[in-house]
Parts: sequence; structure tokens; C-alpha cells
Amino acid sequence: MATTEQDISYRSIGDIKLSGRLYHPDKNGPVPYVVDVHGGAWRNGDRMNNQVIHQQFAAAGIGVFALDFRLSTQAPYPGPVQDANYGVRWFKKNASSIGANVSIVGGLGSSSGGQQMGLIALQPNNPSYVVDEPSLADTDASIAFFIGCWPILDPLARYQMAQETGKERLVEAHNIYFADEDQMALGNPYMVIDRGDATHMPPSAIIQGELDDNVDHFRADMFAEIYKEAGGSIEVYKYAGQPHTFAAKNPDDPSAKDAIAKLIAFILEQGG
Repeated sequence: MATTEQDISYRSIGDIKLSGRLYHPDKNGPVPYVVDVHGGAWRNGDRMNNQVIHQQFAAAGIGVFALDFRLSTQAPYPGPVQDANYGVRWFKKNASSIGANVSIVGGLGSSSGGQQMGLIALQPNNPSYVVDEPSLADTDASIAFFIGCWPILDPLARYQMAQETGKERLVEAHNIYFADEDQMALGNPYMVIDRGDATHMPPSAIIQGELDDNVDHFRADMFAEIYKEAGGSIEVYKYAGQPHTFAAKNPDDPSAKDAIAKLIAFILEQGG
């Protein structure tokens, strides 16, 4: 299926201008769209991180709006979550004016972006994450579904794992993004559910490699278990021998192809 791509500015904060990459599938009628928040330990990467996934989505008739947001060196938590929340609201409000024929809007967060989009999925109206913007006052950040790709859904547990295993790069990334462990518990999708603080629980899917040295792969199972206990619907797809970011780094690998196919099927199912 033919697709088009374009970059669109969605927010300015002082001298910082944030853009999103819009992927339009060439298909008649409304289609599901995914707002993507990339990974990179909160301090690296950009809206192009998951381009290979976005292009496959678009070819299958799924639109994407992939966000840039302030990195942790520009704004620590909760600033980047606020940007992502704003980005979801902005896209929902402006979709038709930028040529996106939308049926539903879901969210995808990969790696550290899973923490950000996970919080939006569970708490779209949390005042800590909702920026006061008059033009968006009538639009919230609720999403129709949530996808986590190798996501950091319990940043406190990941921080402790990084300390115990001597992964100083990850320890440093946490310390730049979060002020302390209390913030890691506050901005923590797993613990949001455990505390009973989730206000929304959209249908969800997680892709996770079992050879991931960036996050303990069993954290995806733990998140799914508590999600189901709280009444949510979620599927976890695990891949033996696959490392962190496998589906984006090695798209021709059979496991990557299977993972993307499962996500496409999941999204199209949500979109009716």
C-alpha cells in the first residue's frame, strides 16, 4: 500500500520546537492511528527510532504520528510525559486538519517510551501530565489501545536491576530523568495499577525479547498479570533469544516479522 510521510510541528516550549512524523496510509475511509513515543533511555533518540515499524504499519493501513519530545537533558520527569500527553491531545484535535482520516487513536511506547505512554494509557487526565492549553481544553489524552515494545513499565525495578548488575549507563540515565526513587515509584505504570490509581485501562499488547539485557523480560509478564487482575485486557508476546529493540533493529528476522504482524493484527482488531 502506498504511503506518504511528513514532519509536522506540534508544540513549542521556549526555544524548543517539537515535531512529529506523520505516516499516512493511502487508503479510503478512516483508519486507526498510533501515536508513538520512542525509547533511548529518556535522553537519546528521536521520532525516527521506530521508522521501520511505522512504515510497516502504514503499508498495512495503519497511520502513525511519531513524536519528538524534550529529552531528559532538556526536561526531567514529568516534562517528557507532559510533551507526550500534549502530543496525543494535539493529534486528536488536529487530525482532520493535517489530513489524517482517523477511526481510533492508540499509543505505542518503546523501551523508556513505554513508561511515558504507559502513564498516558493509565492516567490520561492526571494533572501532573496535562499541560493547560486553551486550544486543547476540549480534548483529552485517552487512547483506544496501548502497545509496549520492550517497555520500561516499572522504572524503579529497572533502576534496581541496573544497580545490581553494574549497568552504569542505565543508572545514569535514570538519575538524569528522575530526581530520586520516589519519582521512579510515582511515574511507574506498574505501581500506578498496584496502587489502584489507574483511571483508564485500554486493551494492550506487549512485545518482549527474552534475551533483553536492558530490562528483565519477566517484568512484561508481571505487568500483564496485575493488568488482568485490575480488569484490563492484555496480551504478551515473548520471543526467545531476542534482545532489546529486536523488531526495530532486525526487521527481516523471523521473530521481528512475527512481532510486527501480531501488532498489526492487534491494532486492526481494535479499529474494527
